[in-house]
Amino acid sequence: MRVVETVAEARAELAAARRAGWDVGLVPTMGSLHAGHRSLIERSVAECELSVTTIFVNPLQFGAGEDLDAYPRDLEADLAMAREAGVDLVLVPSVEEMFPRPAQTVVRLDRLAAELEGSARPTHFDGVATVVAKLFNIAGPCRAYFGEKDYQQLVIVEVMAADLSFPIEVVRCPTVREADGLAMSSRNRYLDAAEREAAPVLFAALRAGVDLIEAGERSPGPVEAAMAEVVAAEPRAALDYAVVRRAADLAPVSPLRGELRLLGAMRLGKPRLIDNLGVEVPVA
Repeated sequence: MRVVETVAEARAELAAARRAGWDVGLVPTMGSLHAGHRSLIERSVAECELSVTTIFVNPLQFGAGEDLDAYPRDLEADLAMAREAGVDLVLVPSVEEMFPRPAQTVVRLDRLAAELEGSARPTHFDGVATVVAKLFNIAGPCRAYFGEKDYQQLVIVEVMAADLSFPIEVVRCPTVREADGLAMSSRNRYLDAAEREAAPVLFAALRAGVDLIEAGERSPGPVEAAMAEVVAAEPRAALDYAVVRRAADLAPVSPLRGELRLLGAMRLGKPRLIDNLGVEVPVA
């Protein structure tokens, strides 16, 4: 495994791989790697001759008062996990390398980035889309692996890649969960013991919504109310939203039909958790 710190080094390595006829896999991360990240890396390694992981805590996607300075960082542990998972190349750029001057160019999506997580974090997806576009430009033609755990982000990346004609195949990978259903996230380490005990309630709420749809409910209102009721029963949790949307573009849908995605966000004290589940209603 080779570790590089500059865009030029990464581009040279990936260009050489493509000249050799190799498929390239890209796994963008902000570090603090866990089993969810490892699953993305291992899939890239299984499907591509050369796999590159990026580790970069992107300041553009943190708003005022968010946890940029406190965001967990452990480069030594991250590199160890990447090595064990079989990564060939790791790009670990500094902020100055990625943004040698303040960025004047911002990638901004419309409706997709304005609601749900976009309502809670108004500039977040501008930062995500801008840095992912930059990483796609650095990597060149490749498969890029993203987890479904951050589902709105995943859809935004897919739409951006298509809209801007990036030569990128965005590969969806399933959410990796703890034994009690909690979706793995770098921010889970912010939870204290009591919050961690309560955290699976969000997954339970999503499951309740899926169960209701599978039992025949076709109106979004009762499904969303049922999810909210599950979270409300946990006194330590404060629900931000629990919704059911069309999976392809997160548009509202009524009656419920086709590929759907249930999405939720809640706070447990200071930590904020998000999760989602998919379900399909056959279209007659």
